[in-house]
Amino acid sequence: MSAPHFVPTTPLLNVRSYQSPPRRDRAWVGGRPGDLGGEGQPDGTRLGVPGPDQGYAYKLVRQFAGKVFTADGEHDDDVVAGVIAVATKRASLFGRAPVIHDLTVAFTVWGFLDDKPPVELVRRRVKLFEEVSNPHHYRELRDVADAVPVETLRRTPADVQAAYRKDWQTLLTATA
Repeated sequence: MSAPHFVPTTPLLNVRSYQSPPRRDRAWVGGRPGDLGGEGQPDGTRLGVPGPDQGYAYKLVRQFAGKVFTADGEHDDDVVAGVIAVATKRASLFGRAPVIHDLTVAFTVWGFLDDKPPVELVRRRVKLFEEVSNPHHYRELRDVADAVPVETLRRTPADVQAAYRKDWQTLLTATA
């Protein structure tokens, strides 16, 4: 085993000291099966939108305790899972970890911050959010996130709140 030069050794032992590996003249290129290579992150249906530190949204969602209004048939776990899917999609569009504004936009778009949301929106979200917290329902969770278009997610929280009050349907896709 190598040791630093200052460590006392027996003079008769042939001891190596640490050396840096040889310098490479060219840049590293990924060639292993798990490396993304030159194409970057795969893109397509149901692949989601990766971003840094997305789990931080679970810590931020606690700040909405007591501020979220759910209807009969809605479960808190499903609401949190669906909203976090939308919030992390928004955060990754900006290339950053989730912040409180991402969750505010997600809760607002689906009417969870409104104590009297439109009946049609509640009917849609009860059906859409059903069982999305279950890991076996990834497709349904993606449906919740995909129902909010990128144009909506790029807006400011204040702009989303104003648009929600004016006409909530403009914030979602027609298939939502």
